[in-house]
Amino acid sequence: MIAPTPQPPYYAVIFTSVRTEGDHGYDKMAREMVALGSTMKGFLGIESAREEIGISVSYWDSLESIKAWKAVAAHQVAQEKGRTTWYAAYKTRICFVERDYGFEQ
Repeated sequence: MIAPTPQPPYYAVIFTSVRTEGDHGYDKMAREMVALGSTMKGFLGIESAREEIGISVSYWDSLESIKAWKAVAAHQVAQEKGRTTWYAAYKTRICFVERDYGFEQ
């Protein structure tokens, strides 16, 4: 589903990853992080897809909201597990959205 974001400006955090073999609790933690992140002040929505690489884009109202999310203890635990167990590689990009447009039937 496409996240229903507000009119720009807002921010997008693009997280791209390559997984290691096996689940090792990844799916459960991913669901927990989406649920927890969605309760954070400034959270606007999320979109995710996974094939050979995974791409998750979360939307936020400010850089301060993004920093607050990064600092949440449970999120830090997930980040560490990602580095040690779940990901062969990842990249995080933080972007300022100046304009968006789309189409929907």
